[in-house]
Amino acid sequence: MTELADLTASRLLDGYRRGEFSPVEAVRAALDRAGRAQDAVNAFVRLEADEALVRARASEERWRRGEPAGPLDGVPVTVKDVLPMRGGPTLRGSRAVDPAGAWDEDAPAVARLRESGAVFLGRTTTSEFGWKAVTDSPLSGVTLNPYDTSRTAGGSSGGAAAAVALGAGPLALGTDGGGSVRVPAAFCGVFGLKPTYGRVPLYPAGPFGTLAHVGPLARDAADAALLLDVISGPDARDWSALPPPSGSFADATAGGVRGLRVAYSPSLGGQVAVRPAIAAAVRRAVTGLAGLGAYVTETDPDLADPVRAFHTLWFGGAARTVQLLGPHRRELLEPGLREVAAIGARLTALDHLAAVDVRRDLGRRMGLFHEAYDVLVTPTLPITAFEAGVEVPRGSGHRRWTGWTPFTYPFNLTRQPAATVPVGVDGDGLPVGLQVVAARHRDDLVLRVAHALYEAEVAGVERPGGV
Repeated sequence: MTELADLTASRLLDGYRRGEFSPVEAVRAALDRAGRAQDAVNAFVRLEADEALVRARASEERWRRGEPAGPLDGVPVTVKDVLPMRGGPTLRGSRAVDPAGAWDEDAPAVARLRESGAVFLGRTTTSEFGWKAVTDSPLSGVTLNPYDTSRTAGGSSGGAAAAVALGAGPLALGTDGGGSVRVPAAFCGVFGLKPTYGRVPLYPAGPFGTLAHVGPLARDAADAALLLDVISGPDARDWSALPPPSGSFADATAGGVRGLRVAYSPSLGGQVAVRPAIAAAVRRAVTGLAGLGAYVTETDPDLADPVRAFHTLWFGGAARTVQLLGPHRRELLEPGLREVAAIGARLTALDHLAAVDVRRDLGRRMGLFHEAYDVLVTPTLPITAFEAGVEVPRGSGHRRWTGWTPFTYPFNLTRQPAATVPVGVDGDGLPVGLQVVAARHRDDLVLRVAHALYEAEVAGVERPGGV
């Protein structure tokens, strides 16, 4: 039944409803694919096959009675190993985390999935504490790209993206503090969404603060909307969470793009050197949006590169992460994390407040921009996946991962919703992503534009083979 591993969550749910196949069959297929994916690309910290089958059998019985527990009952899901999940340790890609402990609490998004009857396959790999945009760590090693195993899957939700790409569950939970959902989704040819900050409750809050969002990775925008509907449920533990949404994100995907005002910025006003194959693929997709009735204008937001402010906040968060560890555990951290944490430890409160000022002004400018345009479209990244095991492409001249992610981290500063949609491949057969950004609280518009691209067959790439 391994062909079931290639179905979307929407199609699985329809099959359960019709009695075409069962959650047990679907979960067995996903576990089989997960085992092979693990051998090929190292996407998992831990697979939990026995527990998954127990949950699948319970789901099968609920479907037999016509009483599913929730909208995702029986759907295989993976969870990035930075989100607490009761029953086992959350190691965050680090040997510095002590696996001993009660581990008796779910993160809010995990709790909502559990209530909905979703079936957890296992915990996916991450960079150490999610600090960089590739997925390698002292704990779990290097996660590879499903399209070319000599290259990176991106990060820090690289295991989640690789798992979805290879059929190890149609849905995954990731986190995004500077691109950590969108970067690996783009590199691995899947859909990834960073919702508006607070749309998905987060607990415990991490040291990276309001830069970090919880978001879905999925086969397509429709599946991501189903997942967002579930994980947007309220949780009293997150003081910064938004009120429950007023409607269904799944329903919002159906609106089409006719009449929407789309700003297309191919290079953020010439600030970013984008590889020609990427630029061409994104432009073709934008032309497709115009063909669907959107009003497309090539223009750029007022977006001077905010990398220094981002580094102040990000490196400060890394310093706090390290500070919370005992001295003997700090020695177990990878050198890159120790280096940026040391920079963060030298920053002052005034440095932090100056970065907040930059952030606030950037948010103001993007707010005004979205009075004129419903969505902004850019490339997700200026490059495709590069060699595995390094933070930056060799010979690029970049010092840190932010050097090659200029389209993603600005929208963590502004807390806006942003998604990546696969829109083709480059000359090496590596996926290319298009980014859709909307004003805060307009996650529905991001999903609506992305879904229209899938419906028109402008989005989507051929699945990787060999697994």
